[in-house]
Order: sequence, then C-alpha cells, then structure tokens
Amino acid sequence: GPGCGSSVPPRAGTAVDGNRAITGCPPRPEWASSPRPCPAAPPFPSHGPPGALPVPAAASLNEKLLAGDLKANVKIKSVTPRPPRKPRLERAASLDEKSWRRWRRFRTSQESLTDPNETSSSNGSLQEASLSPPVRGRASPCHQCCQQNSLHSSPNASEASPVGKSRGGTSDLGKRASEISSAFGGLLRGKAFAGGKPRLSQIMPARPLPPMEFNVASHTLRTANRIDSDCLDYRHYSQPKFGRVSSSLSDTRLHGNGTVYDNCSTDSMKSTFSLLTPIRSKDVRSRSYLEGSLLANGALLGAEELSRYFPDRNIGIFVATWNMQGQKELPVNLDDFLLPTDPDYAQDMYVIGVQEGCPDRREWEIRLQETLGPHYVMLYSAAHGVLYMSIFIRRDLIWFCSEVEYATVTTRIVSQIKTKGALGISFTFFGTSFLFITSHFTSGDSKVNERKLDYNKTIQALTLPKNVPDTNPYRSSSSDVTTRFDEVFWFGDFNFRLNKDRETVDSILNQNLETDVSKLLAYDQLTSEMSRGSIFKGFQEADIHFRPSYKFDIGRDSYDTTSKQRTPSYTDRVVYRSRYRDDIHAVKYSSCPVIKTSDHRPVFALFRVKVRPGRDNIPLAAGQFDRELYLIGIKRRITRELQKRQEQKDQKSSSICSIS
Repeated sequence: GPGCGSSVPPRAGTAVDGNRAITGCPPRPEWASSPRPCPAAPPFPSHGPPGALPVPAAASLNEKLLAGDLKANVKIKSVTPRPPRKPRLERAASLDEKSWRRWRRFRTSQESLTDPNETSSSNGSLQEASLSPPVRGRASPCHQCCQQNSLHSSPNASEASPVGKSRGGTSDLGKRASEISSAFGGLLRGKAFAGGKPRLSQIMPARPLPPMEFNVASHTLRTANRIDSDCLDYRHYSQPKFGRVSSSLSDTRLHGNGTVYDNCSTDSMKSTFSLLTPIRSKDVRSRSYLEGSLLANGALLGAEELSRYFPDRNIGIFVATWNMQGQKELPVNLDDFLLPTDPDYAQDMYVIGVQEGCPDRREWEIRLQETLGPHYVMLYSAAHGVLYMSIFIRRDLIWFCSEVEYATVTTRIVSQIKTKGALGISFTFFGTSFLFITSHFTSGDSKVNERKLDYNKTIQALTLPKNVPDTNPYRSSSSDVTTRFDEVFWFGDFNFRLNKDRETVDSILNQNLETDVSKLLAYDQLTSEMSRGSIFKGFQEADIHFRPSYKFDIGRDSYDTTSKQRTPSYTDRVVYRSRYRDDIHAVKYSSCPVIKTSDHRPVFALFRVKVRPGRDNIPLAAGQFDRELYLIGIKRRITRELQKRQEQKDQKSSSICSIS
C-alpha cells in the first residue's frame, strides 16, 4: 500500500512464508487489491517473518492445514466473506515450518534415547535452532513495515481471525500455533521477542518424590547420589555424542566447573567436596560458653563426634593373654589367634598381654603389626621384665585417645628376673577411662593364698592414673586401682588350678566335652574364690566353653606326659568389671588350640563396651603411635605375600607330568 512506501504487490498465486516460497496459493480478493494504507493496529504477532500472507489468504491456508484436525471435533460455521472495518493480518504456519518442527522433535527424542547422560533443556534446544538454514524468499517493504509494527503487538492479535471466531478450542489452538511459529521466526533472525519465553510443559513425576534438602552437602544427597568407585569412568562415557551450542546442565560444564547449582541432585553427584561432614559457616562463627563441656558442639571428644563414629556408642575390644614359656620360636601365623573367623568384622581395639615373653620383644610387636595390617597402629607398648603388653587401635580412632600411662608391680622381690608381677596401662577414650592389667601370679597347685596376696598387692601398688583426670572421682578408692576407672580388664596367667587329681580330670576330658565343661569348673580354684569374694571383687568372667589351656606338650595336643604329670587347669583367664551396669558385654571367650609353640594355649575374649562422650580439657595423645613399627610391619606383610606368590608360581612351573 502507499502507506508502506511501495505499491508493488506480491505476485499472484505466490505466498511468501518463513522459510521458502509456496506456490498454488489463491489470488487476492477484490477488496484487497485496492491500495490501502497499512492499518494502525498491529497486523502480525510478535516476530512474524517477512513476506507473510494477507489475512484472507493466511486464514484460507490455515483452514486448509487445520481442516483435517478440526473436522472430527469442530464444526466450522459458514461465513459470508466481507471486508472488515479493521482488517488484522495473521501469519499462518507454513508446511516447511511444520516439517521442520517435526524433524526437531524427532531429533531431540533420538538424542535423549541414544545418550541418557545428556540433560536436555528448553534453552539449549532453542539456541540450537539458530543453526537452521537461512530464510529464503524476499519480503515486500510493506511486509517489513508491518513487521516493525508487529513488534509492539499484543499476544491477543489473533483473536479476530476467521478461525478464531468459530469455536473457543479452535481459537486457542490457532493462538498457540501462532505463538510458536512467531517465536521460531524470531530465533531464525537472531532477534529477541517481546512476548514471554516459550517453555516446555512441566513433567510431573508418577509418584511423590522423597523429601530432599537443597543443600549440596546434605547427608541425604551425599549418600543417595554419590558416584561409587566402580563408576569413576562416568566422565568418559558422559561426553556428548551430538554437537550442542550450549546446554544449561551439560556434563562438560559439570566436570569443568566442579559444581553446577541448577539442580540439587546433579550438584551433589558432581560435587568435589570430600566425604567429611561439612561445617557450616554459622557454626564456625558461633561463640559458646560451653566449649570443653559435654554439651559443646564440635568438641573433639563430644557427643556429636562420638555419635558420628559410633552411632550405637559401643566399641569392639579384643583382649588376649598368652604364656609364651620364653620360647624364641614364634608361630608362623597369628591370624587364627588375633583374627578368629567367628565374628564377621575385626575389632576396634586389640590388647595383648604376654607372660614369660620371647627374648626379642620387638620381633613380637612386629609380628603383631604384620598380622593386623595397615588399618591398625600400636598406640602403646610396655614391659615389666618378661611381661609384655601391646595395645593396637584403629588408626581412625587415634585422635580420641588421651595420654597413655602405665605402672608396674613386682610381687617377687627376691628374684632379679621379674617373672612374676603385674603391668597396667591406662588411658581415656572419648569420655570413658580404661585400665588393662596383665599379671603372672605365683605358681603351684596349693598356693592359693599366695596368689590372693599377689592380687591385693597389685590393686594397692598400681599408681594409676597419674596426669589424666579421673572421670568419676566420687566413686574411686585410694586403696583399689580398679575403682578409679570406668572399664577394667584384668588378664594373664593367674595360675589357679583344678583341685582334683590327674586321673579324674583325664576321665572327664575323655568324655569329649565340647561345650559343657561344668564338671571341670566345679573343681576350679578361681571360680570358688571369686564366689566367696576373696579375690577379684566386683569382677565378672564370661562362660567358659573351651578345654583347659595348661599344660600341653609343646607341638602336640596332648596334656603333660612328663614324669610330673601336671593336672590340666584353666590358668589363663580374662576377667572384667565396670563402674556402670551392663557397660561390658562379652561376645566370645575361647582359646586358640592351633598355636602349639608353648605349653600354654592363648586365651582371648571379645567384648562390646559402651563409650560415653568426654571433655576436651584432658591431655591428648595427639595422634602419636609407633610409626617405625608400622612401616616395618607393613613392609614385611607385603614381602611375605610376594614370596608366597612366587613359591606358588615356582611350584606350578616345576611340576612334572608322567605318562604311564
């Protein structure tokens, strides 16, 4: 029209659409052939492509395209065409645009099916559309002018279209097709459009999702979306298989930046945080007058830290005693002794007491470290003559131990060689104090009173604790060291015998007793004295279901066959006591019959012990352990394994096949 600056109309029978020209369109009606200025009302929706058809031609084409979809559900009223007072132009979707959209949907679905690791987004898909082929066909200046006016048009510009007047559902469908088509055309030209951003329909889950926190370091997300060690090649397989211009949640950005904060689950799965419990800034900023108390948050020995390592507040303790008879030869393998097969898991703490230990004490400790492996470190080791005690603990728990203290008592003053006496080691773990005592009492079948004197002297002469404060001084006694600690374990060669002759004991043993040894325990001296309260006051002992641990012929399973014919007895024992009721639960109490290098069999017990939180005002061990012993034991462990494999390899290669 003249108002558009040119009077050259489009060619008859040709419609210029968004991408290419389409022939076969109906000619313009008579009322549209007269020159007319461009209407003030916006003729196009936002971002209509240049060269769109006038309203009647567009409406006619729109009716043809949508006739197949609307015939079944919509009845179109017949309308007598007449020139409207204010004609409004509406751009219809061309066949080329429809085929392009179908192709895009097919390609997007194909990508999602082919690469499940890729995360599609509406922004990424729309930005990819800018790579489409350029628009072909020329638009008239009138159409360009109309398009400039359409930039300020309202989204309801299609209300006056002929199709929009027929039914409400048809009007909504036309408006939706017009909005998508106009948005697509705007992206082809690389321009922003004034209307709202087109968004994909929200996908609702089939069932309600579990409650999850938005914090990336929350416990729920870290445990639910953590990438396991067997899936570390996720990055290799998650590389995009189809080129993308940009994607808001692409794996490249996730791995490159460490964390993307668009989605909480993706944020957690790709987080570079460690598995340590995160510390919030406000917790670090807080000032509390309860620092160092049981209720303080973040205390090293407090309840929060204790619950993190021991949710049930129980630890496993292995306690063993063995009279080695001073033998230089050590067992080839200590696995059956320290790592019995009955419990599925190893214990948190190992305490081993030895009487009449081997001459090379260091070699014995190396063998212990070699057997327990790299998960354990030796917290402390002490000796009193030939009495040895070694305490191993899981290396993760070394920080929660106080300073370790020890004391000794000699019960045989005349002898220059300290073979009889007691050795005690004490420390505090979190808020629970422990005392471990290993003893070697006077030997002899009839010397019960001497053994009771050894016991009384030990509880009075052991000067523990020294610097570490008592956890409950109101329940302590200065005359009994066992009352000054929460948990006490006393083990060793107590030398209590069976008050019966050898023949009677042999006849009972020949009955092949496996679990019921009550007939033998009826003659046990220690059981009788403990029931009277003359020794080990307040102590308990787990039920015995093993054969006597003394006295065997070395290297054999038979009891003493020498001329002395000593009576088999339960000389090696483990007893325990606690300040609080039911703090100690005995899990297993047994001996190790496979170790035959001494006339005594090792005896061990497994316990579950309750631990309480403590205060940070006690002197700590500061994570100290015998590092030299640790390195030697681990090195020897590896060397032995390599030698074993080499021997197996040589044995296979040297085998001879004979043909008969």
